[in-house]
Formats: sequence, structure tokens, C-alpha cells
Amino acid sequence: VVRIRLTLLKNCMLAFALGLLILSTLQTLSRQKLQRRTKRSHSLSVEEQILIALHFYASGTFYQVVGDNIGVDKSTVSDVVKAVSIALASLVSQPSISQTKHKFFLLGNMPNTIGVIDCTHVHIQAPHEKEWEYINRKGRRSINIQLVGDADLIITNCVSALYRELQTNRPDAIILGDSAYPLLPWLMTPFFAATTPAQARFNTAHCKTRCAIERLNGVLKRRFTCLNYLRVEPQGACNIILACIALHNIATRRNVPLCDDVCDVPGPAEEPDQPLNIKESLQLLSDMNQTEEMLS
Repeated sequence: VVRIRLTLLKNCMLAFALGLLILSTLQTLSRQKLQRRTKRSHSLSVEEQILIALHFYASGTFYQVVGDNIGVDKSTVSDVVKAVSIALASLVSQPSISQTKHKFFLLGNMPNTIGVIDCTHVHIQAPHEKEWEYINRKGRRSINIQLVGDADLIITNCVSALYRELQTNRPDAIILGDSAYPLLPWLMTPFFAATTPAQARFNTAHCKTRCAIERLNGVLKRRFTCLNYLRVEPQGACNIILACIALHNIATRRNVPLCDDVCDVPGPAEEPDQPLNIKESLQLLSDMNQTEEMLS
């Protein structure tokens, strides 16, 4: 058990750059839902379950590969990822959009802005039921998730009820979206073709401010490589996506850095894992040794 915990902790701290304080927070928040009600000595602890799931979120590789790396069965990894994802997904709250007008104004001189909105696709394997509903315009199967973020790259909304909520309770501020969105009293889009200097300045300010959501989408998928391609059914994919969103917000608030050696990968691919070169392998070995010394 000690060997498994050490291997899990080394892999996850390197891939996710997750501090011990955050790990403690996750254990506290998820303990009631993940605690195994058994007296058997070989059941996985809450800590081990969370670390297994974090390893998958950060690597995005096959369950079999994750299981082989940490010494558990493929089916165990599948069950653990499902349970942890459901537990973490329940932590995603939908608070009122935080008032970040000043920070957004500093980004691009766009006044009265409290959020930026955009969509991103998470590719999935072909579902067994209603496959046609998940085919995007590029002919691939994916789940289209709509995110609203603030100036600090915190995800403040990820549900489809946003339109109904803001139409009913209109905020005294605006959200910025690209030209694919309709122009609404609370949703501001750029001019299709700026014909005056004032319109050109508006589009420039709009673009500089809205780029926060582009950065947010990039950070989310760099930190959680699994979001490049999920080999699960849509419901399981949605739970994993929500879990990654909850973890992203925790990591962003705690200023957890990205691990570029692991997470900075090219666009969506069927096989996210790539072999490390010599320099990366030496760095990986050094980081693992430092982690083991810290834990001993």
C-alpha cells in the first residue's frame, strides 16, 4: 500500500503539480462520498482514489495504462475515475457571476464587464446510443461545453440554463461573446465590420477583453489532457468534464502552476500520450527523486 501511495503521489504531483494543501482539501470535500464502507484491509483509501483519478485527468491515457503504472486493475481504475468524477462534479457550484469589472477593464478598457463566454469541444468515442446527436461540424463526436469565465480565469458558469437565468434576472453589467452569439441587452458582441473609428476602438477593446476565455480554454485542456479525448459514454464524459472544471477552479485559486512538460501537448488526438525525449526523461527522473525525498 505504501508503494502504491508513493507511486501515485509522485505521478500526480508531477503531472498535475498539485500541492499537498489542495490534496488535503479534496480529501476533506470528497471523503463522505468516497469512503469505502468495508472492513477489508485492501480497499482503496480516499487519498488513493483521488490520486488515481488525478493521474487519469492529467495524462488522459487508457485505464489499462494507468492501472499498470500504479499496480491496480483496469476495472478498478474505471470504477475509481467514475466515483471520483461524480464526487468532484457535485462540487461545481453556480454562484452569481462575480463582480470583476475593474479587472476586465484593465485587460482591454471594456467597461461594465463581469464575464466572457465561449464554447469548446471535448472529443469522445462514438456513443452506443443516439450517436448522431454528438457529431460536430467537423464530423467528429464531441460534447460542446459552454463556459463563462472571469478575469482571473475562474469558471463561473458551465450550464445551459444561463440564458434563461440572465433573461429573467438581468445583471447590471454585460458578458462578452464572439460574433457567433446573438446581441442581447446583457450579451455584447463585436461589430461585424467596423465602419467608424469608434466602432474600431470598440472591437479592439472587446477582443482584448474577451481573449480571457480563450486563455481559460487553453489552460483547462493543458492542465487536464484527458479533455483532448475521452473514451467513455456521454454521461461519464460530462462527469469527468465537471470534475476537471472543479479542479481547475481550485488550482487557479491556489495558484497551482501548469506542468508544461506533461500538459503542453498539440490539439486533440486519439493517442494523447507521447514518448518523452532524453531531456524530458532526465527532468522527470529528477522531479520524481525530489518528490520521494520530500515524502520520506
